[in-house]
Amino acid sequence: MRIAMIGGGYVGLVSGACFAELGNEVAVVEVDAAKLASLQAGGIPIYEPGLQPLVADNVRAGRLTFGRDIAAAVDGVDAVFIAVGTPTRRGDGHADLSYVFAAVEQVARVLTGPTVIVTKSTVPVGTGRRIKEILASVRPELQVDVASNPEFLREGSAIPDFMRPDRVVIGVETDRAREVLRQLYRPLYLIEAPILFTNLETAELVKYAANSFLAMKVTFINEMADICERAGADVHDVARGIGLDGRIGRKFLHPGPGFGGSCFPKDTLAMVRIAQDHGAPSRLIEAVVAVNDARKAGMAARVIAAAGGSVRGRTVAILGLTFKPETDDMRDAPSLPIVGRLVEDGAMVRAFDPAGMDQARPMLPPGVTYCRDALDAAAEADLLVVVTEWNEFRAIAPERLREAMRGDLIVDLRNMYERAAMQAAGLRYHSIGRP
Repeated sequence: MRIAMIGGGYVGLVSGACFAELGNEVAVVEVDAAKLASLQAGGIPIYEPGLQPLVADNVRAGRLTFGRDIAAAVDGVDAVFIAVGTPTRRGDGHADLSYVFAAVEQVARVLTGPTVIVTKSTVPVGTGRRIKEILASVRPELQVDVASNPEFLREGSAIPDFMRPDRVVIGVETDRAREVLRQLYRPLYLIEAPILFTNLETAELVKYAANSFLAMKVTFINEMADICERAGADVHDVARGIGLDGRIGRKFLHPGPGFGGSCFPKDTLAMVRIAQDHGAPSRLIEAVVAVNDARKAGMAARVIAAAGGSVRGRTVAILGLTFKPETDDMRDAPSLPIVGRLVEDGAMVRAFDPAGMDQARPMLPPGVTYCRDALDAAAEADLLVVVTEWNEFRAIAPERLREAMRGDLIVDLRNMYERAAMQAAGLRYHSIGRP
């Protein structure tokens, strides 16, 4: 099949490359000149394991192309996917749909025949209806079906998530749209991936509901960690004890400094607004947003308290800056308020992240020293803070940290290390939710 992907960002690039890998001809449209030039030259503007060779292989095979000419990209295609950004709208928390609607209008003006327009971007309930109104206004004579196909890609494992998904959700209202998308996803159906067909509103809501529920699990276990610290319990055993219950499950029960990234903060806030707009406020999700914001803001205070109440004039090593490992995404990362507060309180910060330092530089305050590796960051540090659980940090022997550091304090906000091993190496060790 032939499809066009409007938007060469994270969702558009990963989805376009994966659709091409499934044997389709995919034209990715990107209007950002610098990003397009990078893609056409074989570069990948985002960090995602496995994406570089996947893109290169399909470009060589002629199944994947990049350009900025929308008319050429959509000419004669079976489906057009809208994969542009839907950032939080400044001031009110709603998803900003201006890029989606602009893309739909541009596509409508240059279509030459019937097709299916599919929203891949995360959009609020009612977006599909608005898209149908735009199409009817711009090209009333043209037969265009509208569908919703939300993505469920986790940064760091996006390709496996697409190729071996837990489910594929497709919102349609016409037989033609259903058949086009059924054929497009047929290779996944053959490996028995569940494909759920719904109406437009349901598909649009599924993505927000899923992310809100997962964010709620993260927030719940973080609150349990606080209780564990005061009660003398171990949050990991609590998480295992409840996670073995099949009704709850073990995933997303890992305590830490709060969630960040491109999805959970934006989608939970949008979910709050969607619920309010429909007269059914979600007090649970409102609490999740508030509790998570407070947790991220309070992590620096935890570090300062562990340091005896002050970090002024002290050197603090920060391991990990991105919101999670295996990505370079700094959006709403817990490291931002942590480093900001430490610098504000007079600390000298030495930081290392395997993938995110270029993205971090414009977002962190001046004066942060960016290091070549974890041990370089730890060199002569009075204390060390683990913010992101990159696997390469797990492999560092505690003795090597002790040798590199001037001080002996480790504040592990991801519970990467074992207390006994840290103490045996002569380190004072603080973690999350463990006695």
